Amino acid sequence: MSRVDKKSYKAVSHLNDGDAFEWVLPFCVLALASIGVIMVASASIAFAADVYSDPWYFLKRHLVFLAAGAIGALVVSRISLETWSNLSWTLLIFAVGLLVLVLIPGVGRSVNGSMRWIALGPITVQPAEVAKFCCLIFFASFLTRRHEKLRHWSSFMVPISVLGFVAILLLLEPDFGSVVVISGTALAMVFLAGARLPHTFLLVGLAACGLALMALISPYRLQRLTTFLDPWGEQFSGGYQLTQSLIAFGRGEWFGVGLGNSVQKLFYLPEAHTDFVFAILAEEWGMLGGLTVIGLYALFTWSLLRLVKKALAQQAFFAALLTFGIAVLIAGQAFVNMGVASGLLPTKGLTLPFVSSGGSSLVVCCALFAVAWRVQKELNEVPGEQKAGGTISKLPIFNPLQLGDRKTGEAA
Repeated sequence: MSRVDKKSYKAVSHLNDGDAFEWVLPFCVLALASIGVIMVASASIAFAADVYSDPWYFLKRHLVFLAAGAIGALVVSRISLETWSNLSWTLLIFAVGLLVLVLIPGVGRSVNGSMRWIALGPITVQPAEVAKFCCLIFFASFLTRRHEKLRHWSSFMVPISVLGFVAILLLLEPDFGSVVVISGTALAMVFLAGARLPHTFLLVGLAACGLALMALISPYRLQRLTTFLDPWGEQFSGGYQLTQSLIAFGRGEWFGVGLGNSVQKLFYLPEAHTDFVFAILAEEWGMLGGLTVIGLYALFTWSLLRLVKKALAQQAFFAALLTFGIAVLIAGQAFVNMGVASGLLPTKGLTLPFVSSGGSSLVVCCALFAVAWRVQKELNEVPGEQKAGGTISKLPIFNPLQLGDRKTGEAA
């Protein structure tokens, strides 16, 4: 075998290295979803029995949305990446329309002082969750098609302007947590796409200053920040949720008090089955259970990053950017949720992906998993066997690892 043939053989073998790990992605999702079903049932049973006279009310609701998410994932997984790329602007306009619609009095539904939901008969839709999915598609498609000009301010500011407009609409709801997650994901994707370092660092600095300023000038956000620094000083007012969550962590110790034996879910910890479900899990399953969930998210993220590496090796840049965005968004949201519950971060209204009770969030997470599954499927196809007009062959290709000098913007 010649030296060239050996190199080609090694390259092909390298591209197929991830085939043995195809099971990791669905395994993590199924494991997290199963844990979610158990924890939603356990965390909500007392509250549901008292408010709805049905201890399994939230479990039934969660199972309905999980079934809807599974059906939606099946549909999404059958749509090619090229189709998603072509629909990017349509999806962005749809998302912006929903974000505007939810702010209209009489259309948007106010809960706890926030206009975040649109009622559609017996169900409610949270536009911020839909916006996460649509923005990922848009940014991945735009950055793929405009990567050659991304190092110039004119092209660099287009996705940033879109991000800023979406962030303003989210802040009007207000939904500060979604702004942080979407902004962080978009900036990470822009960096991977090859934006110049000075542009990226300047933007990150401006975004951080802007978010800090909004937190300081808003009374309730400033109160959350001060109570986060010393929750026990206001344990019966602004720091109530955090102190009750920390008590749950303390009661759990190493191995937990046992499934169903949580005390904090008995009207001590608000939002026990949604934003603070991880605290109840830590109380009932202990540190071991908490580390297991963290490990599943880490494994999920690792699996997605393997897909990113494989996509870059095949020069499928849209697939790489989209998968990278999904990894950052899911991992970032999980980190924020668990960080809030454990007192590492100030309180934010974000659910734990695949685990918390929340219809829109659960369905969108299932859709994101389906997109990642589609990426894995298309990357595993042999190039010669791809259909005419296949995604990987038609979309613009670009490897950010071959950029050259990010500082000067000169090609290698």
